[in-house]
Amino acid sequence: MARSIARTEVEALTPAQASKELARLGKEIVRHDFLYYRDSAPEITDAEYDALRRRLESIEARFPELRRADSPSERVGAPPQTASGKASGFAKVTHAVPMLSLRNAFNEGEVAEFLASVRNFLGLETAAEVAVTAEPKIDGVSVSLRYEAGELAVGATRGDGREGEDITANLRRIGDIPLRLAGANPPAVLEARGEVHMRRDEFFAFNERQEAAGEKQFANPRNATSGSLRQLDAEVTARRPLRFLAYGWGEVSDAGWGGETQMERLEALRACGFAVAEEVKVCRDLDEMLAAYSALEEARGRLAYEVDGMVYKVNRLDWQGRLGALSRAPRWAIAHKLAAEEAESLVEEIVVQVGRTGALTPVARLRPVFVGGVMVSHATLHNEDEIARKDVRVGDVVVVRRAGEVIPQIVSVVMEKRPADARPFAFPQTCPECGAPAAREVDEASGDESAARRCVAGLTCPAQALERLAHFVSRDAFDIEGLGRRHLKEFFDEGLLRHPDDIFTLQERDAGALAKRDGWGKKSAENLFAAIDARREISLERFLFALGIRHIGAATARLLALHYGSLGRLRTALESIVFEQGAPCGSAWDDLTAIDGMSSIVAAPLVSFFAGADNRAVVERMLAAGVRVSDAEAPAGDSPLHGKTVVFTGRLDSLSRAEAKARAQQLGMRVVGAVSRGVDFVVAGEDSGSKLKKARELEVEVVDEAEWLRRSGS
Repeated sequence: MARSIARTEVEALTPAQASKELARLGKEIVRHDFLYYRDSAPEITDAEYDALRRRLESIEARFPELRRADSPSERVGAPPQTASGKASGFAKVTHAVPMLSLRNAFNEGEVAEFLASVRNFLGLETAAEVAVTAEPKIDGVSVSLRYEAGELAVGATRGDGREGEDITANLRRIGDIPLRLAGANPPAVLEARGEVHMRRDEFFAFNERQEAAGEKQFANPRNATSGSLRQLDAEVTARRPLRFLAYGWGEVSDAGWGGETQMERLEALRACGFAVAEEVKVCRDLDEMLAAYSALEEARGRLAYEVDGMVYKVNRLDWQGRLGALSRAPRWAIAHKLAAEEAESLVEEIVVQVGRTGALTPVARLRPVFVGGVMVSHATLHNEDEIARKDVRVGDVVVVRRAGEVIPQIVSVVMEKRPADARPFAFPQTCPECGAPAAREVDEASGDESAARRCVAGLTCPAQALERLAHFVSRDAFDIEGLGRRHLKEFFDEGLLRHPDDIFTLQERDAGALAKRDGWGKKSAENLFAAIDARREISLERFLFALGIRHIGAATARLLALHYGSLGRLRTALESIVFEQGAPCGSAWDDLTAIDGMSSIVAAPLVSFFAGADNRAVVERMLAAGVRVSDAEAPAGDSPLHGKTVVFTGRLDSLSRAEAKARAQQLGMRVVGAVSRGVDFVVAGEDSGSKLKKARELEVEVVDEAEWLRRSGS
């Protein structure tokens, strides 16, 4: 708590007392800055915070010679402004080229499958050489550095891959990042991408300094790096031992810059002044790739930085271009994860949590133990079959595994250490949150039970409703800052937020009450309302993902967005689906399940969601509260094929089916798997079967591979 300020009190301080008080105030203000800006969890009111600042400034005015270099009054930075002029943690940056994630491989077979998929997509012979680069996957924070006319213009975090945060001021303070590109005639625009990290030795030394200063210590180098990059005061970042290694690029204005291979481009980045991992090498086949992986695994403990795998990238850039990307990951790269690290711990309790889809998930509460550089205190047990198969009991000593960002898991029970009084865990048959029955769905075709037991209460179950709200505001959904789980639960328990639409009417219902709550204040309330306002417009794919419909992940949401184009067309189609004997049918259902990659299992929960009157009412209330869902941005709108629907059937000679589909989607076409009267044309290769026959019956245009290549410009 801040003390009241009295001029006479400040004037009565001795220099020694003033120095001690300034040190205390500086730490206290920095702590509250972190709680407010980084964690969105303030502990004091704005008035109390202002009192701390005024006291510090009064003492500094009285004793200017005692002003500390790290004093909060010396900060020149301020929270960036949004386009509306309202304060936010960091301004948003839209990546010119999305920062994609990587698919993972966990064994040699999956690496071999990656190579086979590349050959298959490109239509190469089985024995054809596919050279790749192999480079260590550093466990840090990915950033993008945009250089214009050779000067660093913008530095941003990955964010959701499409939009990150502007942390330029902080990145400028990292010594490994050049402020101006080296060499002659760099591209007019060059986006260098890489990993900000801490070396192991420097991390341990940093943590020792934090402990000596009474400041927060970090669990591992990655957490320390992430926290350092999110400082609103760039001077704090400058004092952290951060480093940067380049691994790729985004937008480059000169298409011919840097050569024709991944390795040549990395050397070009090195020539521009960037550090590149020394361990990167070119591998010509699977054996060389696995040898590089084994060498990394063996050297893991001796490396200067933390690594969690080996990244393989197709070396030829023209092949990378042809391979393209899935919704969130390139086809031309994969991360071969290092083996998980394991440790033993004691199961202190088993609790059952209820997720947003009603699934009951058992979680083991563990005696805290370090695994893979992180303190682990809980591990998932997946479902009741898994807990029965492993026979995990309270009191057991278990082997815990963690690898990278994977949720910790229990591998096995150390049976020789089991206590005599340990009893099998009795899985609940009712929801532990609301008491409603918890049932296992039965597949009508096979008669098999699903692995998950689910609460049947739906949104009337408070746990499901709360989890759906948390999903709704999460990063890949509406991404609303300031609505963390703690605040959501408070608002939910008090009835302020029960459904997603309540978020967008919170301000008009508030009447100043939020600013008066413990731990809030006028400023923090205004920041929350500004964050909500900034997210009233959202893309169709993110909106669909935010609804939390079972099986509708980010990739499926994008498929739906591209297929239907707008929320209105999607709703009209889904709400027109008819049911016969409880099963969906009709042309709208056929159109939905004909989307390439959309199965009836995925489609059914989507249809059920929009068939529910309560769900439709929530969507309507959101729209009435000012939420604007933008139409999908289909690519290549100037193509004559834009908006056309195509079916591929049979074997193509000059390119694979996967490559043909990817090319069609790049041109803004809808690729479906079934022939109907709504299809514009069918591309028929060798050995075409029933689809070709149906196309002729329905008089749908059929073209051969040569005509498809001409039309698509392939």
